[in-house]
Parts: sequence; C-alpha cells; structure tokens
Amino acid sequence: MLMNERIQGLINDQINYEMYSGYIYLSMAAYFESENLKGFANWMKIQAYEELKHAQKFFDYVNERGARVLLKSIQAPKTDWTSAKEVFQEAYEHEKNVTARIYNIADCATELKDHATISFLNWYADEQVEEEANTLEILQKLEKIGDHMQGLFMLDSELSKREG
Repeated sequence: MLMNERIQGLINDQINYEMYSGYIYLSMAAYFESENLKGFANWMKIQAYEELKHAQKFFDYVNERGARVLLKSIQAPKTDWTSAKEVFQEAYEHEKNVTARIYNIADCATELKDHATISFLNWYADEQVEEEANTLEILQKLEKIGDHMQGLFMLDSELSKREG
C-alpha cells in the first residue's frame, strides 16, 4: 500500500526536524567545547548522532513505502547560552516538542488507518520517553548543583562516560 500524501508530508517534515535536532545538539556540543566541558560536549555529540540516525530511519521508511523523500533546508541552530542549565532546559523543551510532533504523525496515521506507520512510530514513541527522561534527569541535577563548580565538574566527568 502506497503512503498517503499527508503522512508522506509529515514524515518528510520530521526528517528535516530530526536533522535540525542533530544541528541543535552539535551546536550545544560546540558551546560546551568552548567552555572546556568535554563531558557535556561528549553527551551532546552522541545525542546529535542519535538524531541523525532517527532521520535516516524515517528516510528509509518513506522509501520502503514507495514514497519520495523530499529534503529541505535545515534551519541554523542557536549558538550561545549562559549556562549548562540553560542548555539542558532547551534540550528538554526540544525533546518535548519532538514528542508532540511524533504524536501528531501517529494521530494522522490513526485517522487514516495507516497501520504500518502506526507500528513504525511505536519505536519513536518509546524512544521519546527515554529522550525526555534523560534530558530532564541532567537538567534536575544541574538545578541541584546550582552555582557549585565542583558539582558541575563531577557531572561533566559523569557525562564523559556516555558511549554512542
């Protein structure tokens, strides 16, 4: 069964948004590198790579369904923040936005009775629970750390252990 044009459009938009997400996280990594917080930079680089994998997964799905991927310009990301806490607040809000976008595609697929897309999106729904939880956990740690540099450096060390 060919993919509905509405679903195709939403998924093409999501491919773009996942690529944009990768840009956002790379920009955040660059900020952390400039602040000599290599562990935070490591965490963000891995996050960027994951977002690009998500885009590729959507890309492949559209092609498997006999539809056409139409790539668009990727918006330039923000480049400056005032603190690690601000970065993770924005990362958390971004992940909540990604979740809403995935749910919107799922709602459309449900309305159109596109069971293949509903099944495909289940992985993303589960993944977004994890994405939101991970960014919120780090944000909450940063809130508890406050202005204590020792805590920031300890968290930086912890985040350096993340593997992709």
